[in-house]
Amino acid sequence: MASNKTKSRSLPLLPLRGLLVYPSMVLHLDVGREKSIKALEQCMIDDHMILLCSQSEINIEEPTQEDIYRVGTIAKVRQMLKLPNGTIRVLVEGVVRAEIEQYLPNDGFYEVVARELPEPDSNDSELDALMRAVLSQFEHYINLSKKVTPETLAAVSDIDEPGRLADVITSHLSLKIKDKQEILETVEVRSRLEKLLDFLNNEREVLELERKISQRVKKQMEKTQKEYYLREQMKAIQKELGEKEGRAGEVEELRSQLEEKKLPEKIAAKVEKEIDRLEKMPASSAEGAVIRNYIEWLLALPWNHFTEDHLDLSKAEQILDEAHSGLEKPKERVLEYLAVQQLVKKLKGPILCLVGPPGVGKTSLGRSIAASLGREFVRISLGGVRDEAEIRGHRRTYVGAMPGRIIQGMRTAGSMNPVFLLDEIDKMASDFRGDPSSAMLEVLDPEQNATFSDHYIETPFDLSNVMFVTTANVAHQIPRPLLDRMEVLYIPGYTELEKLEIAKHHLLPKQKRDHGLEEDQLRIDEEVLMQLVRGYTRESGVRNLEQQLAAICRKAAKIIVGDSEVKSVVVDAAKLKEFLGPAKFRYGMAELEDQIGAVTGLAWTEVGGDTLVIEVTVMPGSGKLTLTGKLGDVMKESAQAAFSYTRSRSIALGIDPQFHEKNDIHIHIPEGAIPKDGPSAGITIATALISALTNRPVNREVAMTGEITLRGRVLPIGGLKEKSLAAHRAGIKTVLLPKDNERDLRDIPDSVRSEMTFIPVAHMDEVLEHAMATKLSDLPSGDEPITAEVAMPREGDREELPPDGDALTGVYRFI
Repeated sequence: MASNKTKSRSLPLLPLRGLLVYPSMVLHLDVGREKSIKALEQCMIDDHMILLCSQSEINIEEPTQEDIYRVGTIAKVRQMLKLPNGTIRVLVEGVVRAEIEQYLPNDGFYEVVARELPEPDSNDSELDALMRAVLSQFEHYINLSKKVTPETLAAVSDIDEPGRLADVITSHLSLKIKDKQEILETVEVRSRLEKLLDFLNNEREVLELERKISQRVKKQMEKTQKEYYLREQMKAIQKELGEKEGRAGEVEELRSQLEEKKLPEKIAAKVEKEIDRLEKMPASSAEGAVIRNYIEWLLALPWNHFTEDHLDLSKAEQILDEAHSGLEKPKERVLEYLAVQQLVKKLKGPILCLVGPPGVGKTSLGRSIAASLGREFVRISLGGVRDEAEIRGHRRTYVGAMPGRIIQGMRTAGSMNPVFLLDEIDKMASDFRGDPSSAMLEVLDPEQNATFSDHYIETPFDLSNVMFVTTANVAHQIPRPLLDRMEVLYIPGYTELEKLEIAKHHLLPKQKRDHGLEEDQLRIDEEVLMQLVRGYTRESGVRNLEQQLAAICRKAAKIIVGDSEVKSVVVDAAKLKEFLGPAKFRYGMAELEDQIGAVTGLAWTEVGGDTLVIEVTVMPGSGKLTLTGKLGDVMKESAQAAFSYTRSRSIALGIDPQFHEKNDIHIHIPEGAIPKDGPSAGITIATALISALTNRPVNREVAMTGEITLRGRVLPIGGLKEKSLAAHRAGIKTVLLPKDNERDLRDIPDSVRSEMTFIPVAHMDEVLEHAMATKLSDLPSGDEPITAEVAMPREGDREELPPDGDALTGVYRFI
């Protein structure tokens, strides 16, 4: 037995992580921390004695005094071996318990003053009884546990010292460090044995419970069903522990969510009914996952949540003006909606349809509308949607069924009154899976969408508070019943001045930010920006313009990063050509001189207006009329009408009445690969035909649009604003338009009207009067029919035209 005398001594301290050392124990330790290695080195210099104490938390890399237990074991280092990975493996033997009295100042390692805690001498019959009880319980523990071998019991039974017996048995138990530390700190042997007996009783009960659970599970399964066995074992453990996990936990969680949501009465009753079904469903049933998914969708929808509208007109106007230049009509419509909302407090959500060419800001305008109203914003793209289920959802009977895009968008919004942008509504298609545009009829009808029905939800959902905004490039591709439900706001292309303002105030600052450029690191003057607009872009919107500005920013960033002396890049005309190459387009596409048989017409495309030169050439022949340029049926009929009108007026126009028998006439519209259709090229074709037959040139600065009748009347057309902007971009000075379209001149921007002359015409005679460069009286007299050919562009002009790859795609429509 150890002596009762205690003594204190100075020792190096080695903190242990995740293990404890008792007196008389011999084991290997791997030491890797720098302080611990230094403590070992010091102990080898001294007397090979070191104090081993455990940390209270295993994850602490640099423990402080508070993180280390006060009671540990003084051990003797028997062997020390350096491993290749830098750690040291030591063999230690526990000697005696010790308590830290004081930490000594030492920066290299932990050094303490420790007081030995020798075991008091004790030898009575009560200790013998305790030892037998402990051995008996340990034997039961070994029989139940597979972690301790029977040989261990034989070795332990030979120990006759009660304190050492307690220490050795404790070291073999699967106890927490805190419990093992409690045994280590108990110096009095009787108390130590009593605590160990309590631990053994608890461990035996747990092991018996595990054995009982294991036996119960084995009766409920086949031997080969390992996966099923593991699942049932978890269930049995949770049942014994009283934990509500698995299906019971799911049901409880769903019920708590139902209480928190405060859903409408009918929806709450439906959810409660589905939860009851889920609770009765076997855990292995695939139907359980379907029901749970359905319940989660019902709980996730914002049945009663509304965001508060910001009804401040001035603030809303400021938000819209900051984000967009121009677009006066759409912005005015939003402000009108706010004003009415402020008066009536409840207004059925309007259905706005923004129609315009790409790149004019339709989608971003929808986002700005949401910001001005203070509402959530949701955008879904309908381009290429062919399945009706994309809108209404799939029925729950299908595998992988989900709600439609409308309900998904409402879940994303998280409120019942968001701004919902339906992008590219004109790009929907239909096939054997249904017609999604028909499903949209209910969504976009303020009289019906208060009870919108989704196949998956199976419960009416209120969309009447949603402000729907749709976008389209063309209105005629939207089905008529759907178009009738929407308020169409046409957004035309921008003028050059508007593009200049957008580039200065929006696009250029945005691209500078995106490319990491400071405000003063890149400077572009207005004149250069205008050159960029005119020479490098030809579009109704500003998307291509933004791409060109991005290219300039990339070039500037490369210069600034590559040359430390360059602090700023100034883009002038020469630098613009260096960055982007020669101009892709010639500003002012009007003819360089008056042409015979060539007239500039105005057409409409999905990406805005455009100008097309209609050419006519007359050749000796047998009266054959040839039409080329991939013309549609309506375009061909318009050409036939112009031809018939010319024949009927041949004498008055000074044309040989028999010209149609003596000559072949070829009418051609360039850009042959692109389809062209529509009636509004009638007066253009007639003018070119009369010019070629009378050998009278057409004023190169005149463009025209209008439909012709057999009697020469000029009928109204559509798309005047887009066509006028195209004429302005091409440098046209005069536009002839039908008299009935005079009312549409108010839609044309003032900056365009101030630079161009618009002449309304009601009859073909007026068209010829303004279009022809020479009068009929100026022609030489004679009875011979006059033939003419269109002058071909000069070689230099041909090089300045845009390459084929830059031509507009789609269809030229003379509307």
